[in-house]
Amino acid sequence: MMKALVCVEPGRFERTDRPRPQPQPGHIRIRIGHVGICGTDYHIYGGQQPFLSYPRVMGHELSGRALDASADGRIAVGDLVVINPYLTCGHCHACTIGKPNCCENIGVLGVHRDGGMCEEVLVPEQNAYKAEGLDERAAAMVEFLAIGAHGVSRARLRPGSSVLVVGAGPIGLAAAIFAGIDGAGVTLRDSSASRLQLAAGVLPQARLELVGEEAAQAYDTVFDATGSIHAMNAGLGWLAHGGTYVLLSVVKGDLSFADPEFHKRETTLLASRNALKADFEHVMDCIRRGLVPIERLATHETGFDEAVTNLPLWAADRGTLIKAIIRV
Repeated sequence: MMKALVCVEPGRFERTDRPRPQPQPGHIRIRIGHVGICGTDYHIYGGQQPFLSYPRVMGHELSGRALDASADGRIAVGDLVVINPYLTCGHCHACTIGKPNCCENIGVLGVHRDGGMCEEVLVPEQNAYKAEGLDERAAAMVEFLAIGAHGVSRARLRPGSSVLVVGAGPIGLAAAIFAGIDGAGVTLRDSSASRLQLAAGVLPQARLELVGEEAAQAYDTVFDATGSIHAMNAGLGWLAHGGTYVLLSVVKGDLSFADPEFHKRETTLLASRNALKADFEHVMDCIRRGLVPIERLATHETGFDEAVTNLPLWAADRGTLIKAIIRV
């Protein structure tokens, strides 16, 4: 048996025991070392995550040590790995055109099936990436950073272009970091002064704007990372003519733009979902090169047993939190 953290039902988070996963052809068992807590996890705890069945072992931002070697020799027993939590079918249209991040039959660890808030997991070999040169805590932050990196990759930024990121939570910060790495000038906009203060510590070179203030300019590229349909509908107003609007947020509701405003800008509208292996590799390379302020992103940390108390507290008040990490 192994220890696990289970959200039994909304508002009920417990430490329990589960059977350890057994070896399986084409898969690797991984001893989990660290787990990043995502906004999705807080939503599962709060009962705001649709299409989810309880009880659920949460956790999809994962790093750990391989307990099995991969058949192709990429990964040896004991190697530190990052887990790609998006389990794909491999045969739908999206998978066959190289876009498994939007697989028609996707299953996400910790959401659609039990995740990594436990001692061991079993994943397909192709979902484990060797994290050479990283430590376990940094490796547990690769997945959320890859979400932002994927959105930036979709935008194809030009060096020197102007970028506005609306929403200074973890995904917005990730997008801002990788937009800066690509040579863009970055502005962060948020409705929370405390969030902007945290963002200033992560991205001291970025311009900060509080919602309600007049925007400094129109931007070549606007990223929405708010999780608010109202903000997503309003974001077009910050975009320059000829610009690109990238939606990192996924929410219920309908997008509604004034067609004349959309057309006169000849707007490019992009959705960005999950991340690809190339995004994970890019993030790990940037961390190794010292381009990602990992220490400033990891604001909170907890032990495994203490997480039963701490996760509910953080779910109720994330005002001083960027990324919390569980040590398994």
